[in-house]
Amino acid sequence: MSDLYTAVVDIRETPLDPAAALAFVSDPRFGGINMFIGKVREHNLGRIVTGISYDLFVPLALRTFEEICERARKEIDVPMKLYIAHAKGSLRLGEIAVIVAAGTPHRDEAFRASRLAIEAVKHEAPIWKQEHYVDGDSAWSEGCSLCEEHRETERAAAHGRTAHAHGHEH
Repeated sequence: MSDLYTAVVDIRETPLDPAAALAFVSDPRFGGINMFIGKVREHNLGRIVTGISYDLFVPLALRTFEEICERARKEIDVPMKLYIAHAKGSLRLGEIAVIVAAGTPHRDEAFRASRLAIEAVKHEAPIWKQEHYVDGDSAWSEGCSLCEEHRETERAAAHGRTAHAHGHEH
């Protein structure tokens, strides 16, 4: 296993800072840095979103983030710095909800580490997302951002079409 590995995990109600993530994962031994920033967007599943509220079970979420970092370290097995931060509370359109950054000797490992980490955060961490819509309604959203049905519905909505569960567009 690699002799250089450090990680920072954070949950906060104040705005997340990409500069802090970049500063943490930067290292003169690293040629690859990859950062994923997830922001609140104005639509989801064909509905206009005005904001999002995140609720987290903080102790378990932090432990889950640490486990995700450890898994990335073991699977990729190179010198690495990882940074995972997630927002808690209410966010407006355009605000940053999550940052995952990885620094490694080469770009491929940095891409792989950050991809592994963001996918695990979205599917494993105890984070509940409530979307607030322009019509005054709100709904709790599931962490299925990568499921095919969700992607098909998002693609269709972006192009003004209707997608059915079987994935065909009209």
